[in-house]
Amino acid sequence: MDKKYQIDSPENIRFLNEIRKSLLEFGKNVISPDGTAYYLGDDGQPWPDFPRDTYETARMCHVYHMGAMMYGEEWKKLADGAKKGLISALQDKENGGWVDGLLPDGKAKEGKLCYSHAFVILAASDCLMAGDEDAAAFFEEATSVFDHYFWDEEDGMTCDTWNTSFSQKDSYRGLNANMHTVEALLNAADASEKEVYRQRAGRIIRRVVDLAAANEWRIPEHYNDQWEPILDYNENRPADPFKPYGATPGHGLEWARLILQWASSTFEKDSPDFNHFLEASQKLFHRAKEDAWFADGAPGFVYTTNWEGRPIVSDRMHWVLAEAINTAAVLYRVTGQADYADSYAEFLAYLDEKVLDHNRGSWFHQLNHKNEVVGTVWPGKPDLYHAYQATLIPYCDVSLSVCKAVCDGKYPDTLNH
Repeated sequence: MDKKYQIDSPENIRFLNEIRKSLLEFGKNVISPDGTAYYLGDDGQPWPDFPRDTYETARMCHVYHMGAMMYGEEWKKLADGAKKGLISALQDKENGGWVDGLLPDGKAKEGKLCYSHAFVILAASDCLMAGDEDAAAFFEEATSVFDHYFWDEEDGMTCDTWNTSFSQKDSYRGLNANMHTVEALLNAADASEKEVYRQRAGRIIRRVVDLAAANEWRIPEHYNDQWEPILDYNENRPADPFKPYGATPGHGLEWARLILQWASSTFEKDSPDFNHFLEASQKLFHRAKEDAWFADGAPGFVYTTNWEGRPIVSDRMHWVLAEAINTAAVLYRVTGQADYADSYAEFLAYLDEKVLDHNRGSWFHQLNHKNEVVGTVWPGKPDLYHAYQATLIPYCDVSLSVCKAVCDGKYPDTLNH
């Protein structure tokens, strides 16, 4: 196999560097005049007829803060632009918290979502690590809103959705928002040195591991307010971009990495607790790969499966591949086992051959079962976050959030070259 796919080779480091810098360049027109993130088309140009979402604006703040830390102040203006959108255009001054986004006509989307607020915390934590002048107030506001409306201390989990005025809470509970909350809380703990956030992340992780273990490591995503699984949720919308029916192997991969990050930052290596969560991470990775990789005879990860592991939606989403790359690398770092390095190389070869757009930049966001580009779920290329992180996490300290690792220089110096 080509050396550029082999972890720790100079060729691999160079390959990831090239992808990372290309992603920054691809998204350079993402920030609208009010600071919200435009939806990006196939060539990186804004599609103004699409909503400008809060979670995407926060993701761009995250990506370009790291870009500025690694490659200089030319990228800081984009991070600052996205921060402006978060603390002005997208913040609900009347009801508190953050609206879910702005419609093309500038009106706010209805509802308040934990998913979006988790990314606001992620971005606010980055601002704190970057030393932004107004970061402390931004971080305090983001975490206070989360504490008041989304964190359930009794359950040790988050709720999912409120109405816009924060007067009515939906009964739905979901693991997608909880997963990104774990990511955000670990980032917040690294940024603020307040261990309560890491402890909360651990409470969520412990519960999710139990839920996964009870279902053969295919994680039920959807629940009622008593945390009873709803296994047929969205059966009539199997390709929903955020709450699809069935098991989502990409989330199994993402959970596996986050579990290892938390465990590595919480327990001594080789302790019984660490080994328990390492084993859980391995089982999630192997279940996802067994169910979803080459599941229909062609390369790539299928988007969803049923509860027996058979494909439901066979389209390939770029973010699933990004998480597979990350988790294979992290498991290799922790275990030293060659099969994880082999998986990493296998995934990168597929990225290079099918998912990287070598002509117009970025990654194709959705391919069908024949690996042809389609746009039924994710038209255009609005997301840099998953792809950008996949160029960094394989070389970062496993115990650190990716922005903290970048901030602290906890990656090989050659990544800067």
